[in-house]
Amino acid sequence: MSSIKDVARLAGVSVTTVSHVLNKTRSVLPATQERVQEAVQTLGYVPSAVARSLKTQATHTLGMLVPDNSNPYFAELVRAVEDACFAAGYALLLCNTDNDAGRQQVYLDVLSQKRVDGLIVASTSDDALMSQHLAQTALPMVLIDRAIAGLERPCVQTDHVQGGMLATQHLMALGRKRIACVAGPQDLQSSGQRVQGWRQALQLVGLPSDLLVHGDFTVNGGYVAMQRLLHDGGAHRPTAVFACNDLMAMGALRAVHEAGLQVPRDVAVVGYDDIELASYTQPALTTVAQPTRAMAQQALAWLLERIQAGRSAEPAAASTQMLVPALVTRESSRALARAAVPIVSGETV
Repeated sequence: MSSIKDVARLAGVSVTTVSHVLNKTRSVLPATQERVQEAVQTLGYVPSAVARSLKTQATHTLGMLVPDNSNPYFAELVRAVEDACFAAGYALLLCNTDNDAGRQQVYLDVLSQKRVDGLIVASTSDDALMSQHLAQTALPMVLIDRAIAGLERPCVQTDHVQGGMLATQHLMALGRKRIACVAGPQDLQSSGQRVQGWRQALQLVGLPSDLLVHGDFTVNGGYVAMQRLLHDGGAHRPTAVFACNDLMAMGALRAVHEAGLQVPRDVAVVGYDDIELASYTQPALTTVAQPTRAMAQQALAWLLERIQAGRSAEPAAASTQMLVPALVTRESSRALARAAVPIVSGETV
């Protein structure tokens, strides 16, 4: 590989002059600039990012951790973050923790060693141990998608309680009364908040909230949970189900079909996330959309503010933004022939 000394020798100038031309740190005669640029092109010289970062203490590279990049929701969130980073002149290094706390800790160390300027983290879990691990990371950090109790870092996420209420109120407005919920992992705050919204909506109109089964945010998890709901319910099976993510809703669609029932005639199904695949299921899936683009842009804006403020900047405890979810109605939900249950919360869906 060519070095800056090779460029200087070919251009007939000093190494300092080459540095000023490449970094635009001092005025250089146009003829000299042209000789330097010609030498760079001839030699195929590429400045060392490592050397530059040692001098400037910045790599213009950010790290991002996600719990499961095979989940289309996180794939779409990563794409939104990557697009925002590229527009701001930053590269993004992605690490998939595979829902493993130990693996997440290893990747935190790796990204620190690679001298990334900051981190955007969708954590594997939100327990006290994870809070402790992340708190020990000296890099500027912003949390995305899920907050972590006890960790005072900026966080941008969707209002999951409101999202759960939106889905459930929609189903009630369609005349559905036995509304089940397929929840996500019990150790995730975001899943619990969606369940909270489901339960609050039912309680407002005096409907039971006993049809709750936990899944694992996978298609198979939703499939197994829906099979259980249909088997245990017997004649009192649910007439609707709110799945706490779209993948589990897709599994529920399959389970209903295999049971000889029809969606939405017999069981209406609503998911959460509005991944791209949701509009291609059969029937197309009604879901609660998360504003991933807005989340990505806000997370990056906060991270760049912290980077510019310096690594010693104290995190702001109150810097949490809850973005508003939106109901996207498709073919997997429709009204029953009988009258709808009234919504008494004063909100309309």
